[in-house]
Amino acid sequence: MGEKVKEKAVIISQEEISLDIYSMWIETNAAKTAKPGQFVALYCNDGSRILPRPISICEIDKKNNRLRFVYRVVGKGTDEFSKYHAGTEIEIMGPLGNGFPMEKAKGKKAILIGGGIGVPPMVELAKQLDAESKVIVAGYRNLLFLDYELKACGDFYPATEDGSIGVKGTVIDAIVENKLEADVIYACGPTPMLRAIKEYAEKHNIEAWVSMEEKMACGIGACLACVCKTKEKDKHTNVNNTRICKEGPVFNAEEVEL
Repeated sequence: MGEKVKEKAVIISQEEISLDIYSMWIETNAAKTAKPGQFVALYCNDGSRILPRPISICEIDKKNNRLRFVYRVVGKGTDEFSKYHAGTEIEIMGPLGNGFPMEKAKGKKAILIGGGIGVPPMVELAKQLDAESKVIVAGYRNLLFLDYELKACGDFYPATEDGSIGVKGTVIDAIVENKLEADVIYACGPTPMLRAIKEYAEKHNIEAWVSMEEKMACGIGACLACVCKTKEKDKHTNVNNTRICKEGPVFNAEEVEL
């Protein structure tokens, strides 16, 4: 893939699409090679915040060299991003990490699962995935977002914590209640959700690929701040760890401890 370098991108648009959830389109060369499941490191223009924020790619527009990010405001960095407007320049590095292995779904039934801010990466994956059938399951606290985009790509089943929309409970509850079947699962979301998906996949003998949400620092595998436990020893460190930003963020669920 070669060594990534920083570049100046330009914000095309920014809007709040749900409570504290923002959608940002940028024009960037990174769109040329971006794949579903990869992420981009975004740098704050405020010099006091040195480390970049890793944000998953939501949509890719190769024709116009644009990427879309949908993110939640959770700290000072993302709060700063939310105040940017069209025309603002932002320093980025990407695309980073390894995306979803889409060839695994060829001729098979696929379930795409997103939870919370793990929902955005499912949009581009749903658009590009060539499967015999694909259904999308998304878990929310209560307010839905990106549901319109996901419904356009396949059958959509939401789950909410309060039961206000869709199935009350977790994404697994939605799968069970709707009697959804799959040969392969692609998922992104918080660790407890991924742990449940891994258990469900093992029980039903389903191949599962999970994108791990972890706090990252450098984004290029140098600092070892975002390691997770693995079955096999890592060639880089010779211990049972792997770097989520470099070897991931997508892993075969069987290979990682959740």
